[in-house]
Amino acid sequence: MRVLVVDDEPGLRQSLGMLLSDAGYTVVGESDGKKGLERALADSFDLILCDIRMPDLDGLGFLRAYGARGGTALVIMMSAYGGEEAALAAMKEGAYDYIPKPFRPDEVILTLKKAEERERLGRAVAGLKAQLDLDPDARALVAESKAMRDALEVVSRVAAHRTTVLITGESGTGKELLARAIHRASPRADAPFVAVNCAAIPDTLLESELFGHVRGAFTGATADKPGLFEQAHTGTLLLDEIGEMPLALQSKLLRVLQDGEIRRVGDQRSRRVDTRVLAATARDLGEESRDGNFREDLYYRLNVVTIELPPLRERREDIAPLARHFAAGAARRLGRPVTLTPDAVTWLEAQPWRGNVRELEHAVERAAILSDHEVLGAEDFRRDAREPEPPPGTANQSLKSAVESAERDAITAALAAVNGNRRAAAARLGVSLRTLFYKMDRYRIE
Repeated sequence: MRVLVVDDEPGLRQSLGMLLSDAGYTVVGESDGKKGLERALADSFDLILCDIRMPDLDGLGFLRAYGARGGTALVIMMSAYGGEEAALAAMKEGAYDYIPKPFRPDEVILTLKKAEERERLGRAVAGLKAQLDLDPDARALVAESKAMRDALEVVSRVAAHRTTVLITGESGTGKELLARAIHRASPRADAPFVAVNCAAIPDTLLESELFGHVRGAFTGATADKPGLFEQAHTGTLLLDEIGEMPLALQSKLLRVLQDGEIRRVGDQRSRRVDTRVLAATARDLGEESRDGNFREDLYYRLNVVTIELPPLRERREDIAPLARHFAAGAARRLGRPVTLTPDAVTWLEAQPWRGNVRELEHAVERAAILSDHEVLGAEDFRRDAREPEPPPGTANQSLKSAVESAERDAITAALAAVNGNRRAAAARLGVSLRTLFYKMDRYRIE
């Protein structure tokens, strides 16, 4: 990867150049902000290390100018002055990270490796999105949160293979949508994608639905019928809510996964099928197998690769872009503009969304239909919402303030637990350092 070092200290440019070159990076150095900006815009770099205090054009001025003129490299700021205040200012201007001087060589390399991983992840996700077709539903795979970026990275890695994938998560988190994304990004994209909800079909009919039947196999079987495995031949079959599959049928599914053959109900011969199987569940199959409710051998056969989709309340960065996506979809269906005000987005971001993405989609659709204007405000959602009962002592506290209070308490507790170390607190909270600085500034946490 190519790295630009912008610093007015010749000795530091030289030492960084040697350190990074030994680590495999291609390094270019510039002695001040103006020259650095010209070089950054004229050439192509993956990462930029920039000092904050420089003559003519300082680091923050560099950041503003670079971002305003379309610069895309990740910028990491360096400074011996200002401490956390300087770091916070840099993050607000768009810096990816901040390294205080003096720094250890391993600290610099670790920071660049993290930035490099983010760039690689971004390219993987972008590549996956480029492979998806123009189906509007596919664009609901919002990946602003780290959890969703991680999920889409796994999708980009497993899509090309026949590997069985187990997708877990609460109801409404988008498990089927992710399964469709795997199919669209795979070599099987032109073949059928078939989904079946194992909980929606009676146990007595599920075997016939999956494997098919021959004429006379049971009362009402008046003709041969291929099952879903055959319908998905050369394509993908999603077994949704697989935790609801009866144990007797689980053993037959295991044989299909092992042998690649199915047998229609009432038939005497087996048939080869080339069907990739994806499975989804809201249950903990590991726990279910320990309790004897799910075959352990089938669990291990399905659990080759697992993608866990967290609930929407744990990835709030995705709420605003999802809501805008659903508003755009409602606008297409209603034949008129539908947009959201900032206070509507703020209100939506503060809700618990126990029904996850599906509940958010329905809320936007309902507000768009019932509203008599094109711009939806918080009142358009609030009037139809069922507010949860507040816990004791918070009867007069809004949900938004309750969420903010909980966030403030969590951040304060995390900082106290690690003696004020911001990086350790961010790791403890499961957020980026930039997000932590933003929250600390918002809640005025010293």
